Amino acid sequence: MMSFILLTGKAQQTAPVDPSQPPPVLPNFSALIKTGKIQLDWLSGFANVREIGIQRSLDSVLNFYTIGYASSPAETRNAYLDNKPLPGSNYYRLFILLKNGRYFFSNVVLAIADSTIKATDKLTSPDIGPPPVAGGVQKAPQTNASRPPLANVTPKDEKPPVWKPSNYIYTTADGNVNIKLADAATKAYSIKFYEPNGTFLFDIPKVKDPFLILEKAIFLHAGWFAFELFENGNLKEKWTLFIPLNYKN
Repeated sequence: MMSFILLTGKAQQTAPVDPSQPPPVLPNFSALIKTGKIQLDWLSGFANVREIGIQRSLDSVLNFYTIGYASSPAETRNAYLDNKPLPGSNYYRLFILLKNGRYFFSNVVLAIADSTIKATDKLTSPDIGPPPVAGGVQKAPQTNASRPPLANVTPKDEKPPVWKPSNYIYTTADGNVNIKLADAATKAYSIKFYEPNGTFLFDIPKVKDPFLILEKAIFLHAGWFAFELFENGNLKEKWTLFIPLNYKN
């Protein structure tokens, strides 16, 4: 179908005749970052619509690809849920195909945080409890008979380390992961994420924006995760974060 479209498709009258001209701006076309997903809403009202494809990109210019289709493309008001957004900034546009074979693309929108969700507070140790101990609880090593009797050894109160969230990569009350690097534009930051057992999950090779939100759905399950933050190739921070099963409004 795409080959046929590229060979015969022409923009309708509401679409730009010249590809160098900007695409039509759809009313109320928005992308809001929810909990674990991104919700797209728009108004179209185009007649004789065959299908509307939702396309996503990380750079807003290139590498757009279709992630799904509108369930009711002929409706004036439409919506779509991206349940698996990518790490970093997510940009969206619509591919609108008419019944006569003509097509065009909409304007591009950037997914932004939903202001109706109260998610400014970091999750702290009282919210989630102590982090897991890698390899379980360690036992004291065995020694020879020269060790003083246990009765003469004064035991020490060993308290578990208090977990504190990172100042750079942390989870907020909505369950999403925030990345805050004020000088991201001038320094080369990269991040790697791991399961608690060290299994590699994914990475962000280049953090370009001073503030990013990673949807909790990217991590596939709730629980603890580890991360490594690199600055100019050098390890800046190695720490953990927690993805809650539920979230607080």
